[in-house]
Amino acid sequence: MYEKFFNLRRKPFELLPNPDFLFPSRSHKKVLAYLDYGIRERSGFILLTGEVGTGKTTLIRELVQKNMRDVLLARVFHTKVESLQLLAMINEDLGLDTSDKDKPTLLRELHDFLIAQYAKRRPVVLIIDEAQNLSRDVLEEVRMLSNLETQDRKLLHIILVGQPELRRVLASPELLQLRQRIQINCHIEPISEAEIEQYILYRLEAAGNRKALEFAPQAFPIIHEYTKGIPRLINILCDYILLDAFANETREVSGEMIHEIAKDLSFTAQYWESTPADTPEEPARPALRSHGRHLNNKLLSVLQHLNRRLQNLESFQAGQPQTVNDDLRASMQVMNDRMEDLLNDMDKLKIMVQAVSPQPPVKPDVRPQEDILAGEVLPAGSEVETAAPETTLARDSWLKRILYPCF
Repeated sequence: MYEKFFNLRRKPFELLPNPDFLFPSRSHKKVLAYLDYGIRERSGFILLTGEVGTGKTTLIRELVQKNMRDVLLARVFHTKVESLQLLAMINEDLGLDTSDKDKPTLLRELHDFLIAQYAKRRPVVLIIDEAQNLSRDVLEEVRMLSNLETQDRKLLHIILVGQPELRRVLASPELLQLRQRIQINCHIEPISEAEIEQYILYRLEAAGNRKALEFAPQAFPIIHEYTKGIPRLINILCDYILLDAFANETREVSGEMIHEIAKDLSFTAQYWESTPADTPEEPARPALRSHGRHLNNKLLSVLQHLNRRLQNLESFQAGQPQTVNDDLRASMQVMNDRMEDLLNDMDKLKIMVQAVSPQPPVKPDVRPQEDILAGEVLPAGSEVETAAPETTLARDSWLKRILYPCF
């Protein structure tokens, strides 16, 4: 959508694990060197960990492209499986038939296949991504695969890739033998604040125009503050920065602009606040009321953001070629539809907040010697009975009918 405006060949901040955009940070270069060494030295087990979005998959693809051209590769990405399923996926990825075969048969055929590849001097590498999802029993089965060896060489080289939780799993006493077989152990660190400017400019240059945006000096520390150096989050925020600059027909990026975009996206709440902070217990209805108002404010902020974007796109549309106008109209229609949905959600939230808001208590009338009911005078100290409030059960039942369709 904005590539032509910024003279870009392609989008610079897509979330795809494309090795062409791999920025050689200090941490990434070190990890690549370790992985390259492990493959060349035929290490039995290699462990690679990193936080979500730090580029583990991109690194693996870079490794495959540059260092595994003469290597037979098997990759497993779906790891919530049992040992038999894992073995079948490995054999199938290596081109072996797995239909209606039990575990001993699969193991025997895998061993025979590895022996045949060894005779051809062709290494076989198994990459297991998202390995933190494997159970301890399945990890032990993976260790047993490393027993497939000759007198002087492993027949199968295994790379375990996962999030930091994988290290905690491997730290269990039951997996001591597996830990002792890990010869290469590396961890990807986030992009440092000193490197974030080069990271962003590197990706812009890889996409065709290093000078597509003009960043204010304070812009890069602010981006790092919101993203904590996680490449995936940097890409998400920078993509919105490009979109915002395109909508406003500018190439200048200020710190204030980044703060505004992050606020409109509720960036911190969306990508970092995964668990609520500990708070004292409160009655259910006030908590629901507060939550409803928070969501209402959040939706209102998003609506205001979308409205500004629509206004900018409408002003930009004038004088543009027909093809550009068609693209803009399609984008505006999507945004209009989204605004309609958000307005409907706001109406529902308004009803929800009103439903759970406590009504002010009705105090008994104790005024002596006054006309209270059509001229009737009450004796001193007497009280007028008021209608009892609706029962909690009735209110909860009615509230559920509102909440469930909304959420």
